[in-house]
Amino acid sequence: MSLQFPRVAVVGKYQDSPSGAAVESTREVIADIADFLRVQGCDVALAERTAQTTGLDTYPTLAVPAIGNECDLAVVVGGDGTMLGIGRQLARYGTPLIGINQGRLGFITDIPLGEYQEFLPAMLHGAYEEDHRSLMHGTVLRDGQPVFEAFAMNDVVVNRGAVASMVELRVEVDGRFVANHRADGIIIATPTGSTAYALSAGGPLLHPLVPAWALVPIAPHTLSNRPIVLADPVEIAIEIVAGKDASASFDMQSVTSLHHGDRIVVRRSDFRVRFLHPKGWSYFDTLREKLHWNEGGV
Repeated sequence: MSLQFPRVAVVGKYQDSPSGAAVESTREVIADIADFLRVQGCDVALAERTAQTTGLDTYPTLAVPAIGNECDLAVVVGGDGTMLGIGRQLARYGTPLIGINQGRLGFITDIPLGEYQEFLPAMLHGAYEEDHRSLMHGTVLRDGQPVFEAFAMNDVVVNRGAVASMVELRVEVDGRFVANHRADGIIIATPTGSTAYALSAGGPLLHPLVPAWALVPIAPHTLSNRPIVLADPVEIAIEIVAGKDASASFDMQSVTSLHHGDRIVVRRSDFRVRFLHPKGWSYFDTLREKLHWNEGGV
Protein backbone atom coordinates (compact mmCIF):
# COMPACT_ATOMS: atom_id res chain seq x y z
CA MET A 1 0.00 0.00 0.00
CA SER A 2 1.45 3.39 -0.99
CA LEU A 3 2.16 6.22 1.44
CA GLN A 4 -1.07 8.20 1.83
CA PHE A 5 0.39 11.20 3.68
CA PRO A 6 3.69 12.24 2.07
CA ARG A 7 3.83 15.69 3.75
CA VAL A 8 3.37 15.65 7.52
CA ALA A 9 3.52 18.43 10.12
CA VAL A 10 4.36 17.69 13.75
CA VAL A 11 2.65 19.85 16.35
CA GLY A 12 3.54 19.65 20.03
CA LYS A 13 2.92 21.64 23.20
CA TYR A 14 1.06 24.14 21.12
CA GLN A 15 -0.14 26.36 23.94
CA ASP A 16 2.23 25.87 26.82
CA SER A 17 5.88 26.89 26.74
CA PRO A 18 7.67 24.44 29.03
CA SER A 19 10.99 25.32 30.62
CA GLY A 20 13.95 23.55 32.14
CA ALA A 21 13.78 19.75 32.16
CA ALA A 22 10.37 19.87 30.43
CA VAL A 23 11.96 21.54 27.40
CA GLU A 24 14.49 18.74 27.10
CA SER A 25 11.80 16.08 27.42
CA THR A 26 9.54 17.74 24.84
CA ARG A 27 12.41 18.36 22.42
CA GLU A 28 13.46 14.72 22.61
CA VAL A 29 9.92 13.43 22.05
CA ILE A 30 9.23 15.75 19.09
CA ALA A 31 12.62 14.96 17.52
CA ASP A 32 12.09 11.21 17.88
CA ILE A 33 8.63 11.33 16.28
CA ALA A 34 9.79 13.60 13.45
CA ASP A 35 12.75 11.30 12.76
CA PHE A 36 10.46 8.27 12.79
CA LEU A 37 8.11 9.89 10.27
CA ARG A 38 11.06 10.76 8.02
CA VAL A 39 12.22 7.14 8.08
CA GLN A 40 8.71 6.12 6.97
CA GLY A 41 9.21 8.24 3.84
CA CYS A 42 7.40 11.42 4.89
CA ASP A 43 8.56 14.98 4.23
CA VAL A 44 8.38 16.40 7.76
CA ALA A 45 7.87 19.96 8.96
CA LEU A 46 7.40 21.36 12.46
CA ALA A 47 4.71 23.79 13.49
CA GLU A 48 6.32 27.20 13.91
CA ARG A 49 5.54 27.59 17.60
CA THR A 50 6.56 24.01 18.32
CA ALA A 51 9.97 24.68 16.77
CA GLN A 52 10.29 27.90 18.79
CA THR A 53 9.33 26.17 22.03
CA THR A 54 11.69 23.22 21.61
CA GLY A 55 14.53 24.96 19.80
CA LEU A 56 14.56 22.25 17.13
CA ASP A 57 15.98 23.46 13.82
CA THR A 58 16.49 20.14 11.99
CA TYR A 59 13.26 20.39 10.02
CA PRO A 60 11.53 23.20 8.11
CA THR A 61 8.94 25.17 10.08
CA LEU A 62 5.45 26.17 8.99
CA ALA A 63 2.85 28.55 10.38
CA VAL A 64 -0.61 27.07 10.88
CA PRO A 65 -2.09 28.37 7.58
CA ALA A 66 0.86 26.87 5.70
CA ILE A 67 0.30 23.53 7.43
CA GLY A 68 -3.33 23.63 6.31
CA ASN A 69 -2.43 24.53 2.73
CA GLU A 70 0.67 22.38 2.24
CA CYS A 71 0.51 19.31 4.51
CA ASP A 72 -1.49 16.12 4.11
CA LEU A 73 -1.56 15.34 7.82
CA ALA A 74 -0.78 16.83 11.23
CA VAL A 75 0.58 14.59 14.00
CA VAL A 76 -0.26 16.28 17.29
CA VAL A 77 1.86 15.40 20.32
CA GLY A 78 0.57 16.45 23.74
CA GLY A 79 -2.69 16.37 25.64
CA ASP A 80 -6.25 17.14 24.67
CA GLY A 81 -5.62 20.88 25.15
CA THR A 82 -2.93 20.79 22.49
CA MET A 83 -5.30 19.00 20.12
CA LEU A 84 -8.13 21.46 20.81
CA GLY A 85 -5.87 24.41 20.06
CA ILE A 86 -4.61 23.17 16.71
CA GLY A 87 -7.82 21.36 15.75
CA ARG A 88 -9.86 24.58 15.77
CA GLN A 89 -7.31 26.26 13.51
CA LEU A 90 -6.88 23.44 10.99
CA ALA A 91 -10.57 22.54 10.68
CA ARG A 92 -11.11 25.12 7.92
CA TYR A 93 -8.45 23.36 5.79
CA GLY A 94 -9.80 19.83 6.27
CA THR A 95 -6.38 18.65 7.48
CA PRO A 96 -6.64 15.26 9.24
CA LEU A 97 -5.13 14.96 12.72
CA ILE A 98 -3.51 12.05 14.54
CA GLY A 99 -3.08 12.48 18.29
CA ILE A 100 -0.19 11.05 20.32
CA ASN A 101 -0.93 11.38 24.01
CA GLN A 102 1.77 13.06 26.07
CA GLY A 103 -0.78 14.43 28.53
CA ARG A 104 -2.86 12.90 31.30
CA LEU A 105 -6.33 11.94 30.08
CA GLY A 106 -6.23 11.74 26.29
CA PHE A 107 -9.83 11.47 25.11
CA ILE A 108 -8.90 12.85 21.68
CA THR A 109 -5.13 12.24 21.65
CA ASP A 110 -5.56 8.52 21.83
CA ILE A 111 -2.27 6.87 20.76
CA PRO A 112 -0.08 6.29 23.85
CA LEU A 113 3.31 7.95 23.53
CA GLY A 114 5.13 4.65 23.96
CA GLU A 115 3.15 2.97 21.18
CA TYR A 116 3.29 5.40 18.24
CA GLN A 117 5.89 3.30 16.38
CA GLU A 118 3.42 0.41 16.43
CA PHE A 119 0.46 2.36 15.05
CA LEU A 120 1.78 5.10 12.77
CA PRO A 121 3.20 3.02 9.86
CA ALA A 122 -0.14 1.39 9.03
CA MET A 123 -2.00 4.68 9.43
CA LEU A 124 0.39 6.50 7.12
CA HIS A 125 -0.45 3.90 4.49
CA GLY A 126 -4.21 4.25 4.83
CA ALA A 127 -5.19 1.77 7.58
CA TYR A 128 -7.14 3.98 9.98
CA GLU A 129 -10.59 4.89 11.27
CA GLU A 130 -11.76 8.40 10.38
CA ASP A 131 -13.81 10.38 12.87
CA HIS A 132 -15.34 13.81 12.12
CA ARG A 133 -16.16 16.14 15.01
CA SER A 134 -18.45 19.16 14.95
CA LEU A 135 -17.20 22.64 15.75
CA MET A 136 -19.10 25.58 17.27
CA HIS A 137 -18.78 29.23 16.34
CA GLY A 138 -19.61 31.69 19.10
CA THR A 139 -20.11 35.45 18.88
CA VAL A 140 -20.51 37.95 21.73
CA LEU A 141 -22.91 40.76 20.79
CA ARG A 142 -22.94 44.07 22.69
CA ASP A 143 -25.66 46.53 21.74
CA GLY A 144 -26.23 44.32 18.71
CA GLN A 145 -22.64 44.56 17.49
CA PRO A 146 -20.10 41.70 17.54
CA VAL A 147 -17.26 42.40 19.99
CA PHE A 148 -15.69 38.93 20.22
CA GLU A 149 -15.87 35.64 18.33
CA ALA A 150 -14.16 32.27 18.54
CA PHE A 151 -14.50 28.62 17.61
CA ALA A 152 -14.90 25.80 20.12
CA MET A 153 -14.48 22.07 19.71
CA ASN A 154 -15.43 21.16 23.29
CA ASP A 155 -17.69 23.83 24.72
CA VAL A 156 -18.75 27.42 25.15
CA VAL A 157 -19.11 28.25 28.85
CA VAL A 158 -20.72 31.31 30.41
CA ASN A 159 -19.52 31.66 34.01
CA ARG A 160 -20.16 33.92 36.95
CA GLY A 161 -17.26 35.93 38.34
CA ALA A 162 -14.77 34.32 40.71
CA VAL A 163 -16.04 36.17 43.80
CA ALA A 164 -19.53 37.06 42.60
CA SER A 165 -22.85 35.37 43.34
CA MET A 166 -24.74 33.44 40.71
CA VAL A 167 -25.73 34.97 37.40
CA GLU A 168 -29.11 35.14 35.73
CA LEU A 169 -29.06 34.05 32.10
CA ARG A 170 -31.84 34.28 29.53
CA VAL A 171 -31.69 31.31 27.13
CA GLU A 172 -33.22 31.31 23.65
CA VAL A 173 -33.17 28.60 20.97
CA ASP A 174 -33.79 29.71 17.38
CA GLY A 175 -35.19 33.00 18.71
CA ARG A 176 -37.69 31.32 21.04
CA PHE A 177 -37.48 31.95 24.78
CA VAL A 178 -36.59 28.82 26.78
CA ALA A 179 -36.01 29.95 30.36
CA ASN A 180 -34.14 32.29 32.66
CA HIS A 181 -31.51 30.30 34.51
CA ARG A 182 -30.14 31.47 37.86
CA ALA A 183 -26.95 29.47 38.25
CA ASP A 184 -23.18 29.63 38.45
CA GLY A 185 -23.21 29.52 34.66
CA ILE A 186 -24.16 27.39 31.70
CA ILE A 187 -22.31 25.10 29.28
CA ILE A 188 -23.04 24.49 25.62
CA ALA A 189 -21.13 21.32 24.78
CA THR A 190 -20.46 19.42 21.57
CA PRO A 191 -20.39 15.61 21.64
CA THR A 192 -16.59 15.91 21.95
CA GLY A 193 -17.01 18.24 24.92
CA SER A 194 -19.64 16.06 26.57
CA THR A 195 -16.79 14.16 28.29
CA ALA A 196 -15.20 17.40 29.56
CA TYR A 197 -16.62 20.13 31.83
CA ALA A 198 -20.22 19.27 30.91
CA LEU A 199 -19.80 15.77 32.31
CA SER A 200 -18.61 17.06 35.69
CA ALA A 201 -21.64 19.40 35.77
CA GLY A 202 -24.02 16.46 35.32
CA GLY A 203 -24.46 16.59 31.57
CA PRO A 204 -25.09 13.56 29.32
CA LEU A 205 -22.53 11.72 27.21
CA LEU A 206 -23.15 12.31 23.48
CA HIS A 207 -21.77 9.92 20.89
CA PRO A 208 -19.68 11.83 18.28
CA LEU A 209 -22.05 10.79 15.47
CA VAL A 210 -25.05 12.41 17.18
CA PRO A 211 -25.68 15.86 15.59
CA ALA A 212 -26.49 17.57 18.88
CA TRP A 213 -25.42 20.00 21.59
CA ALA A 214 -25.87 19.57 25.34
CA LEU A 215 -27.07 22.64 27.23
CA VAL A 216 -25.97 22.11 30.84
CA PRO A 217 -26.63 24.54 33.74
CA ILE A 218 -23.82 24.83 36.31
CA ALA A 219 -25.13 24.53 39.89
CA PRO A 220 -28.62 25.87 39.05
CA HIS A 221 -30.61 27.63 41.79
CA THR A 222 -33.71 25.68 40.74
CA LEU A 223 -33.04 21.94 40.66
CA SER A 224 -35.64 21.42 37.94
CA ASN A 225 -33.34 23.31 35.53
CA ARG A 226 -31.86 20.19 33.99
CA PRO A 227 -29.50 19.53 31.07
CA ILE A 228 -31.18 19.34 27.69
CA VAL A 229 -29.97 17.89 24.38
CA LEU A 230 -30.63 20.05 21.31
CA ALA A 231 -30.25 19.37 17.60
CA ASP A 232 -27.08 21.08 16.41
CA PRO A 233 -28.57 23.10 13.50
CA VAL A 234 -30.23 25.37 16.10
CA GLU A 235 -28.90 28.75 17.17
CA ILE A 236 -28.51 29.18 20.93
CA ALA A 237 -28.45 32.68 22.45
CA ILE A 238 -27.59 33.41 26.07
CA GLU A 239 -28.16 36.91 27.46
CA ILE A 240 -26.63 38.27 30.67
CA VAL A 241 -29.63 39.46 32.71
CA ALA A 242 -27.96 39.91 36.12
CA GLY A 243 -24.71 39.16 37.91
CA LYS A 244 -21.22 40.66 38.08
CA ASP A 245 -17.95 39.85 36.34
CA ALA A 246 -19.40 37.16 34.08
CA SER A 247 -17.22 35.76 31.31
CA ALA A 248 -17.49 33.53 28.27
CA SER A 249 -14.84 30.93 27.50
CA PHE A 250 -14.32 28.86 24.35
CA ASP A 251 -12.68 25.49 25.08
CA MET A 252 -11.32 27.16 28.24
CA GLN A 253 -8.65 28.68 25.98
CA SER A 254 -10.22 31.90 24.63
CA VAL A 255 -11.93 34.04 27.29
CA THR A 256 -13.76 37.38 27.18
CA SER A 257 -15.49 39.40 29.90
CA LEU A 258 -19.22 40.08 29.63
CA HIS A 259 -21.48 43.04 30.47
CA HIS A 260 -25.16 43.16 31.38
CA GLY A 261 -27.19 42.79 28.21
CA ASP A 262 -24.45 41.02 26.26
CA ARG A 263 -25.66 38.12 24.13
CA ILE A 264 -23.56 35.06 23.36
CA VAL A 265 -24.81 33.49 20.13
CA VAL A 266 -23.63 29.96 19.32
CA ARG A 267 -24.08 28.25 15.97
CA ARG A 268 -22.71 25.14 14.31
CA SER A 269 -19.61 25.98 12.31
CA ASP A 270 -19.32 25.07 8.64
CA PHE A 271 -16.02 23.37 9.52
CA ARG A 272 -15.48 19.95 11.09
CA VAL A 273 -12.37 18.51 12.68
CA ARG A 274 -10.99 15.29 11.13
CA PHE A 275 -9.45 12.80 13.55
CA LEU A 276 -7.70 9.64 12.41
CA HIS A 277 -7.52 6.68 14.81
CA PRO A 278 -5.77 3.30 14.58
CA LYS A 279 -7.69 0.57 12.78
CA GLY A 280 -10.18 -1.03 15.15
CA TRP A 281 -10.55 2.09 17.30
CA SER A 282 -13.86 2.34 19.15
CA TYR A 283 -15.39 5.32 20.95
CA PHE A 284 -16.71 2.92 23.59
CA ASP A 285 -13.23 1.52 24.22
CA THR A 286 -12.13 5.10 24.91
CA LEU A 287 -15.00 5.70 27.33
CA ARG A 288 -14.38 2.42 29.12
CA GLU A 289 -10.67 3.15 29.55
CA LYS A 290 -10.80 6.86 30.40
CA LEU A 291 -13.87 6.73 32.66
CA HIS A 292 -12.73 3.48 34.34
CA TRP A 293 -15.91 1.61 33.55
CA ASN A 294 -16.11 -2.05 34.67
CA GLU A 295 -13.13 -1.74 37.01
CA GLY A 296 -13.26 -4.58 39.46
CA GLY A 297 -15.75 -6.46 37.28
CA VAL A 298 -15.35 -9.69 35.37
